[in-house]
Amino acid sequence: MSDAGPGETVTAPMADLLEFLVRGLVDDPEAVEIEEFEEDDGTLVLELSVADDDYGKVIGRGGRTANALRVVVKASAAHSNRRVLVDIVD
Repeated sequence: MSDAGPGETVTAPMADLLEFLVRGLVDDPEAVEIEEFEEDDGTLVLELSVADDDYGKVIGRGGRTANALRVVVKASAAHSNRRVLVDIVD
């Protein structure tokens, strides 16, 4: 059962959550862009891009921040029984 109303998709809250979290981490929140698309198997892919100087903040030491972002988004997706991948692209 989904929380989406008429004309809404369930993917928007996951992308919005990721954007909210990343904007709080970076120095240039206006440069945060998230592109979403669905793969053939129904997996939602969120491609995250930020300003060149902010990639280190988003990835974190040893990838810990990136992994934490992925865990939070996947937990959000579990409510709608979706599989979500977060890709950090440059």
